[in-house]
Amino acid sequence: MPTTHLLYLHGFRSSPQSTKARLVAAHMARHRPDVTFWCPQLPPSPREAMALVARGIADWPQGPAMAVIGSSLGGYYASWVAQQWRCASVLLNPAVNPARDLARHIGEQTAWHNPEERFFFRPEFIGELQTLDVRHQPPAGPQLLIAAQGDEVLDWREMVARYPQARQRVLPGGDHALSDFAAHLPGVLAFCGLEDGLGDGLGNPG
Repeated sequence: MPTTHLLYLHGFRSSPQSTKARLVAAHMARHRPDVTFWCPQLPPSPREAMALVARGIADWPQGPAMAVIGSSLGGYYASWVAQQWRCASVLLNPAVNPARDLARHIGEQTAWHNPEERFFFRPEFIGELQTLDVRHQPPAGPQLLIAAQGDEVLDWREMVARYPQARQRVLPGGDHALSDFAAHLPGVLAFCGLEDGLGDGLGNPG
């Protein structure tokens, strides 16, 4: 079944204006206008963020016709979405335990792509993150993990341990933002079933 719907979820303090999100959006608009693509601006509350996503994709097909890409905190969200919609997921330097890691960020925050925009990360958001944890459930669809050993924010070893059943690509060096994401984009889209005939960029045929 061909992929007809693609969801992209950005990370903490990020937005649809992130470099990775814009690269995916531009490629989809130029090469796959037949595919429904959505990259929403996620609110700070994890519960509200996933409620927004669930409403937005309520009529999307479940299973192999859909795929989700998530970066950092968006990777954590993507795992939850993939579990509910039983679809493929691509995890880009995903947050593994954001309830632990974001506890120190409670308080006022600035948006990464617009420092004048501020929001408040509330203590109750930690519990909301815990509610979305699906790490102890078997994956409901294929997973691709891209983890950079040079990630300065999150530990790539935790990512590898969290996704043992995923197709894993561990990058020597690199950074949290995956600054070389353009080089990985063909493989990511091929894994999602959106680059027929180009292979998956991971040393495997399409």
